[in-house]
Amino acid sequence: MSIIKNVFAQVQDITIEQPSEVKITQLGPLIKSGISIALIVAAILTFAFLVWGGIQWIASGGDKAKYEEARSRITAALIGLAITVLAWLLIKIVAYFFGLPDPFGGTFIIPKAYE
Repeated sequence: MSIIKNVFAQVQDITIEQPSEVKITQLGPLIKSGISIALIVAAILTFAFLVWGGIQWIASGGDKAKYEEARSRITAALIGLAITVLAWLLIKIVAYFFGLPDPFGGTFIIPKAYE
């Protein structure tokens, strides 16, 4: 004699309606859009800081302090650009190795050392 009793389902098809106030139905496209927007904003800010640093460099007029400030701004912008590019590359490589579709569209082929 078993303790577990047989259970027979009475309902064959269970459906759950989507609540009317929920507008986002898929999380993947939302994350993809967020990452794309963040990378675009980072690239625009990098360009803006490079231009700002360049203008400061030109306007320094031989002043050592202003020159160093402009140089550090340009250096920070280039480091930010490198971080942005590495983040983009890391996302692409992780997607490639896990067999996920390319989050930014297009194809991504890792070069091989052999043919």
